[in-house]
Amino acid sequence: MCLRRWKLLGSRRDGSFKVFDLRIDRAMSPRTNESYEFYVLESRPWVNVIPLTCKAEVVFVRQYRHGIRDFTLEIPGGLVEDYDSPRDAALRELFEETGYRGEDAEFVGKVHPNPAILNNECYTYLVRDVTQVGEQHLDEREDIEVLTFPLKDIPWMIREGKITHSLVICAFSFLSLAHPELFKF
Repeated sequence: MCLRRWKLLGSRRDGSFKVFDLRIDRAMSPRTNESYEFYVLESRPWVNVIPLTCKAEVVFVRQYRHGIRDFTLEIPGGLVEDYDSPRDAALRELFEETGYRGEDAEFVGKVHPNPAILNNECYTYLVRDVTQVGEQHLDEREDIEVLTFPLKDIPWMIREGKITHSLVICAFSFLSLAHPELFKF
């Protein structure tokens, strides 16, 4: 069977919220010729940062996530603002969430977080030799604890369910592909 694109019959906005807009598309199935509505969350791109110290420790953030009503262990990240490039957003988010800085951000990969309902991309950057140079600069809706863990512990932390955020797991997968030498312990 050869798949064909669905024909877009119409699209409308159905609300604008702080971090996403809701879009409703009506599309026709090329197989059945029936039309259906699909709900899409439109969002700016996201970034994730793997901050690595000179001692091969990863700087993590731990924060409460309302979707699961629990805490998650993550790497710094956030929205790419209109005035940002993904690289600049990565460096900005790193400093805002942790107080750490690094000299350069190396692109290691990009994913579509959930193409069934989201239209955006998430870029992952590695920042080496980060150092703490200041305090966190959190917005009013953020409460973030900064922690460090040895890079060598990351595979175990993923396997044991200490790290469960799918985009963080993707980030470390990209890192292992881009820099397999970092994972030879």
